[in-house]
Amino acid sequence: MENARVRGREASLTVDNEIVRTKAYFFSAAVISFVLSIYFYFTGDHERGIFVGIWVPSILSAGSLLIGGARHD
Repeated sequence: MENARVRGREASLTVDNEIVRTKAYFFSAAVISFVLSIYFYFTGDHERGIFVGIWVPSILSAGSLLIGGARHD
């Protein structure tokens, strides 16, 4: 019985680690998009900078939707 509890905790930690890693990927993509947007905007390509800047909330929203839909609480 004790081994089943330990295995359950280990499985839970593995799932939690995967969620944290997935969140980090989405956040990293959003940060890269934000930095790229600033670069484009201030190097004179204003339209491309604004277009890439719109990706940031889209990436974060997609991450929230995908990660939130994966929870089985």
